[in-house]
Amino acid sequence: MTARRLNTVQEYYFSKKLREVASMVAEGKPVINMGIGSPDLPAHPEVVAALKESFDHPKVHQYQSYQGLPDLREAIANFYQKHYQLSANPKNEILPLMGSKEGIMHISMAFLNPGDKVLIPNPGYPTYQSVALLLEAEPVFYNLKATNDWQPDLEALSQMDLNNVKIMWINYPHMPTGANAQKDTFKKLIAWAKENDILLVNDNPYSFVLTKQPQSLLSITGAMEVGMELNSLSKSFNMAGWRVGMVLGNKKNIAAVLKVKSNMDSGMFFGIQKGAIAALNAKDSWFEELNKVYIKRRKLVFKMATLLGADFDMNSSGLFVWAKLRNTSKTSVEFIEEILQHHHVFITPGSIFGSQGEGYIRFSLCVEAELIRIAIARISKK
Repeated sequence: MTARRLNTVQEYYFSKKLREVASMVAEGKPVINMGIGSPDLPAHPEVVAALKESFDHPKVHQYQSYQGLPDLREAIANFYQKHYQLSANPKNEILPLMGSKEGIMHISMAFLNPGDKVLIPNPGYPTYQSVALLLEAEPVFYNLKATNDWQPDLEALSQMDLNNVKIMWINYPHMPTGANAQKDTFKKLIAWAKENDILLVNDNPYSFVLTKQPQSLLSITGAMEVGMELNSLSKSFNMAGWRVGMVLGNKKNIAAVLKVKSNMDSGMFFGIQKGAIAALNAKDSWFEELNKVYIKRRKLVFKMATLLGADFDMNSSGLFVWAKLRNTSKTSVEFIEEILQHHHVFITPGSIFGSQGEGYIRFSLCVEAELIRIAIARISKK
């Protein structure tokens, strides 16, 4: 007999859909996967070299600290100082994670009791909702709209019943829409969170992908009092499979998350931590070269979206192109299913990110330019 909590969630959409796509490929159907944001480009050569060199270290196969190597926390601190102008204490304000997705669970376990409420963006990352449900907390959705640049509506938030709301999730640059962070939004949210005694958590894995300037919630005055921030090496450093992330916050909040984490794992593999240090020390040219590739791919995706009768924001950030369908006679799920079956191209339906995502589709930029051209050619023959 499984736990009742499993009745509150479904298997993750991509977990199911990618099995279907894999089955189609096994049947000889050449599906081009433009659905998931798993970087296809290699990690920095120095990252790979650091991993290889780590195998000669005498402690490489031992348990590692729950807080990560001191050198890794120092590298994270230097990275945040350099790119976000934030001074964080590596001893007690930074905690390395095995991916930021782990952090969503750890933060939730540290601060939520059954019956507590969690503010979740709509559209937004589905894991915020599923984690809340698994912990028997109540998801409360706040709508993001294109007419408001996909920013939270503070007036609407203030009119909501905020009793028992403990956490508010934000995610800028935003996934799935690609909306950029706005300092004014951060300032207002920090003041609002302080007034309502709510923990404000920014999930920030896309701040170097097609952005003009990386931004952090915690770099805003007063944010450390009421906020935490998750970050990740998955997208910015092509290290999705390495599972390296981090959470930053004040001493008290980090201690609470560490209390959870230290009871759930026995430390991150030594070699991966060494690779992470090398990544965090990369020169700015790394991001510049990476973005040149994504700019080229994004131009092709814009062409593809136009062919499919969809509109998009040419100034959005992140690893995706979020596009609004002009013809809404089909749901987004029906639309992408037709493209998948007829043209063997997999695109993500916007509705999996919430009701505000209906009528939209999402393209991943983690696909070689030549494959995008092939997808365009297939769709052009419809």
